[in-house]
Amino acid sequence: MKILVTGSTAYDVMLGYDGSFADAIDPNALSELSVSFFSPRFERHHGGTGANIAWNLKLLGVDPLLVSTVGSDGGAYKALLEERGIATEFVEKLENHVTATAIIGTDTGERQITFFHPGADADGQWPDITDRKEDIAYAIVSPRNAVLMNAAVHWCKDNAVPYLFDPGQQVISLSNDELRFGIENSAGLIANEYEWGLISERLNITEENALLKTPMLIVTRGESGVTCFCEDGALNIGPCPPEKVVNPTGAGDAFRAGLLAGMKSGWSRIDSLRLANAMGSLAVELEGTLIDHCDHDAVWARAEMTYGEKLPVFPG
Repeated sequence: MKILVTGSTAYDVMLGYDGSFADAIDPNALSELSVSFFSPRFERHHGGTGANIAWNLKLLGVDPLLVSTVGSDGGAYKALLEERGIATEFVEKLENHVTATAIIGTDTGERQITFFHPGADADGQWPDITDRKEDIAYAIVSPRNAVLMNAAVHWCKDNAVPYLFDPGQQVISLSNDELRFGIENSAGLIANEYEWGLISERLNITEENALLKTPMLIVTRGESGVTCFCEDGALNIGPCPPEKVVNPTGAGDAFRAGLLAGMKSGWSRIDSLRLANAMGSLAVELEGTLIDHCDHDAVWARAEMTYGEKLPVFPG
């Protein structure tokens, strides 16, 4: 069984700033905001929410079904995915666009400012994958063109495929009705603290009543770990500390892959979230979002060292 992953396939331009963004921005002069940050570090990597999650799932031995879009410059990216055994038959290529691109600035406190150009994804189409639905265990609807996110949500609902709703930075692009529909038909909502704050305010949902809308709410809290609200109550899972911090970009996508891999394997929520945290901590140690190699024994050992208990093994 596969995990249906829909999200962006993008190039990430990573810039490093030796200082604090907060120190350079005067909150009392936001209406006149005009700032420039000198960035001595530059990296260009493969990224995008969909491709990142699919890549990390494959590292964990789980087959993803990736639905995404690239532009005229995306041929090499598709080839890279295929080299790793990730099927790209539903990664649409539009020759009259460039591939989506994120420009991500990170300061010394791991704060980030991101500009995102949707590129080809702005004109992408949702494919007919109905003949694949019997081979899909779970899905995740992650940030990309909001129209295609909505199409994915409706496809999953119509075909009884349980999905995690992961609106991410597209919270601001989705209407209240679209957000509500995505949440209420999902198997769970996942968001970071900032995104959850926006959703909570817009839809008048609290952590206390969220389970009236969806069976599970997962709020990631960075260095404070993650909280999962479900029928078992509020599960607070502490962080899995990285050996070093290089760049947090991509940690959330690695987290999601670990979570989905655990869910697909029938693990408990606690074990799935512990694996998710371990995968996220691995990504933090790297520059770029595509982990080249994943030593399963090392990841499992990292989780055991942090939480004092062994993770289960994947079936088969």
